This record gives sequence, C-alpha cells and structure tokens, in this order.
Amino acid sequence: MHTAPFRRQLERLLRVAPESKPAIYLQLFEACDSTSLNYWLELLLSAGIATFGLVLNSPAVVIGAMLISPLMGPILALGLALMIADVYLGLRAAFIILVSVVAAVALSAGIAWLLPYHAATTEILARTQPNLLDLGVALFSGLAGSILVCRGGGAGNISALPGVAIAVALMPPLCAAGFGLGGGPSMSIVSGATLLFVTNLAAITATAFLTFFLVRMDAADVRQRYDQLVREHAWSDPLYLGLMRTIVAKPIGEVGQLRWRVLMLVSLLALLFVPLRRSLVQLRDETSARTAAAEAIRSLGPAGTIVSQVVEPTTNPIIIRLVVADTLSSEAVQAAERLVARRTGRDVSLSVRKIASADELALLRQNLQPPPAPPPPPPPFSLDLVRREALGHLDPPLREAWPAGSAQLLGAELRFDEEGVTVHVRYQAPRPLDTAVEQVLLNVLKARLGMETLRISLAHERPPRNARAAGPRTGAGSPP
Repeated sequence: MHTAPFRRQLERLLRVAPESKPAIYLQLFEACDSTSLNYWLELLLSAGIATFGLVLNSPAVVIGAMLISPLMGPILALGLALMIADVYLGLRAAFIILVSVVAAVALSAGIAWLLPYHAATTEILARTQPNLLDLGVALFSGLAGSILVCRGGGAGNISALPGVAIAVALMPPLCAAGFGLGGGPSMSIVSGATLLFVTNLAAITATAFLTFFLVRMDAADVRQRYDQLVREHAWSDPLYLGLMRTIVAKPIGEVGQLRWRVLMLVSLLALLFVPLRRSLVQLRDETSARTAAAEAIRSLGPAGTIVSQVVEPTTNPIIIRLVVADTLSSEAVQAAERLVARRTGRDVSLSVRKIASADELALLRQNLQPPPAPPPPPPPFSLDLVRREALGHLDPPLREAWPAGSAQLLGAELRFDEEGVTVHVRYQAPRPLDTAVEQVLLNVLKARLGMETLRISLAHERPPRNARAAGPRTGAGSPP
C-alpha cells in the first residue's frame, strides 16, 4: 500500500512499538467489559454529579463529573474495532455505549423529575445548541485521546484521560438530555443535547479510527495476537460464542472493507455537518447583530444617556428597544437603524422611549396627589361644654391671685346677663376681705381673661366655731 512508508514513519515518531500494540488492544477491550462493577459505578456517579452540577449551574461540579466519566474508553474501542474490522470488539463497544447512554439519561431524568423546580440553567442551555465549533473540539479531543492511548500502551487506565475528558464533555450532554425528559419534557433541550453527544461520539470514533490507522494497529504481524487475546478473555462470553457459531462474522468482515468503513464515518460526519453548520451560521448572525446594535447604540449618545437596552437578534426584523434619559432626534434613530441594517443585511426595528426628568416627575407626582382632606366639622354646640371651658379659663388666674393666707376659697361661678359677665366668688374667713383685695382680684382677672367689662362679687361665710379657734385654713375650693 502506498501509505505504508508514511505510516511506519509516523509509528516510529510516536514511539508506538509493535510489541505494545496487543497491550493497547487489550486495554481498549477491557474498557468495554459490561460486567465491570467499577465501570457502572463510575458511570452512575458521573451522571449524578453532572446532573446536579447542571441544575446548580456550577461549572466546577460539571468538570468533576467529566473526570469520572468512563465513556471515553468504549468510544475509542469502537474506533479501533471499525479500523481493524473487529466485529466482536465493535459489538461489545456498541453495546456498552448504548446501555451507558440509556442508564445516564434515565438517572438524570429521574433526578430532574424529583426536583421541586425545572428551570434550565446556563450550563444546561450551553449543551443544547451545538455547532461546528463543538465538532472541532470533539475531533481534536478524540485525536488527543487516541494518541495518548497509543503512546501510553498498557500504562494507566484509559477511562481516566483528564484533559480529554474535560475537553470533550461526554457526560453533560447526556444529563442535559435527561433533564429535558424528566423536567418537562422539553424537546428543544433533548434534541440539542442529543445532537451534541452524537457529534462527540462520531468525532471521537472517526479520529480514533484515523489515529489507529496511521500507527498501523491493523498490521498483519499483530492481528494474530489480537485474536489470541480475544480467545483468552472472551471464551465464556455468549456474544463471542454466538458469533463464532454463526456465519455472521465473515460477511460483515468482507463487506466492511476499509473504504466502506471510511465512507460510513465520513457520511455520518457529513450528516452532522448540516445542522451544526446551521447552528454556527445562526450564532454568527446573532453575534453580528449584537455587535452592530452595540455600535449603533453608542452612536446615539454617551453611555449615561441610555438607561436600558434590549436586543433581539434572532427575530426578523431585528428588534432593538431603548429607554433613554434625553430626547433623541428622529434623524439619529434612523441613522442607527441604517447602520445595523447595513452591517447585518436584515431589517431593523428600533424603538426609543424617553423617561421623565426629575422636574417632570415632581410635577406628575404633584398632579397625582389626592386633594387635601377637609377639616373635621366642629363639634355640636353644648352649653355644658361652654360652661366647663369658661370655668377652666377662670380657675388658674383666680387661684394664683387669691389671698390663701387670709381666706379659704370655696368656689366660683360665672353669671351672664345683658350688662356682661360677673364672677361670683364664695370664700370662708373670720372677717370679710377689704375692698382693696377685691379690686386687686378684679384687675388680675380682667388682665388674664382679657375682658375689661368683667365684674366680681365676693360672698363671705364665717367658719364654724371649732374651726374658728384654729384660725383660717389655706387652700381654695373647686368650682362647682
């Protein structure tokens, strides 16, 4: 074959010794052991951690799940089986991959169903829109993983390829699909996550196929050793025994010549290319629309002018909604629309709303304030209330001016007539108060009550005989 010299040279440069190839085969063969408890524990733990990491929107937790995931080994084994036309290894790898996918999706769907809420986080949505960039990541990751296996030989466990596992992220798409089933269902999440996983699966298988072909894993001098290893490790496997007892293996090997296997992988990648390219074009258009919208918004004025902005790049026309603090001219708005339309080649709808200034808001609040409440109605007229208020005004000045050392104040009352108001005071003392005291009381009351026409009359009462010996008592009586 004309590629043989190149393959031998590459095999030598990568230091893949012929004697290490059986160990590489055995390593991948054992990675597809469906009876391994360690494999299923790693798978279920990885699926559970990835599901909770996606729900919690925690990249660190999701990365931890990627490190535990054992799916890389069976996928590389599938690539090797396709390359060397090993029907048994291919069926063995395909079976464990299929069961692993079902188990991971079922576990994540069950966890999502038990959750009290089903909000799609950023980590989940990031796995629902794959594009050609994800295909590129998967191709390079598969290439790195298969080269690492070839160079490592039998040293280490190929299910723990940390860098490759983190880069290609096989488990998170499966758990995102499970979340879409158990939390909704949401077919957009399920379909997008499934497309991402199939993309990773096909890309890793194809690059593993290419790598194993370039390092001559199908060399005739090691094929017999592969068959011997299979007989040693699979003699009790019902699948292997069934293949050996039938004539299925031979026609598959004949039909599965190298060119047909290559065509199969290329066709699968070509089928994936169509939706992935569509997603990439959509991402390009969205990015272009957002960039053009940001530039157009900056052209409308300083950053402080724009209070808020909403850009919807996926609609047709592109919708841009702005809330501004200052008035924008219609010419400026139309120029911004033309700028976005020129950059994107799509129609644009730009709407601008101006918020009110502080003075306008103050005026609006003033106009919206309810009218002041009317004063409460005056209380109904009451003669008793008038009496109590009048005596309340009279009592303090009368007690302050009263000569308590000479006479005891018994009470006071107000008498109203056509000529005015008379204050009638009753008091008790051994002898009547003289006229000077009466005049002082009258002057004080006139000044304090503000009534010049006020009159006063004093009614003297003698104290009882037993109290007369003790002398006059101090203190004032209470008005009736």
